Amino acid sequence: MTTQPTTATAAQASADAFRSLMSEFPTGVCAVTARDLDGEPWGMTCSSVTSVALAPPTLLVNLRVGSPTLRSLLNSGSFSVNFLHAEAQGTAELFASGNPDRFALTPWEQPPGPGGPHLVRDAHTVADCEVVLTQRMGDHVTVYGEVRRISRQHSLPPLLYGQRQFRSWSQT
Repeated sequence: MTTQPTTATAAQASADAFRSLMSEFPTGVCAVTARDLDGEPWGMTCSSVTSVALAPPTLLVNLRVGSPTLRSLLNSGSFSVNFLHAEAQGTAELFASGNPDRFALTPWEQPPGPGGPHLVRDAHTVADCEVVLTQRMGDHVTVYGEVRRISRQHSLPPLLYGQRQFRSWSQT
């Protein structure tokens, strides 16, 4: 079925209404990390992560325009997506806070090759990516990353976020 566009312009949903809508859609929690050209680590909590393609393996993240993490990954050309486990809520909150000392407060290491810091205590899995495409939409930039390496670190269940609350994946 094809829908024809209407000539009337619909009112735009407010940012608060849209934020409330998206809070009703639970999702996994990640920390996107990168290093700037001076080797300084940057990172932020991100729940806007999506698989894009299997061949080549590609995912996307959506990051706020003006974010130092976005600037670092664009300048370096690579980043890591740290998929946080259920016991990493504190790190998710820390990386969402804007605290400039976040990397001093959580263990991390930088593996060789493309990608950003791995949160060795808090991520169950890390995907190291090379930037292959970016697209700006409003106040965010979608970054497509071709996955170069996947590192499984812990067998703990994933951390989820929905209805403005953190939860653990549960089989019940």
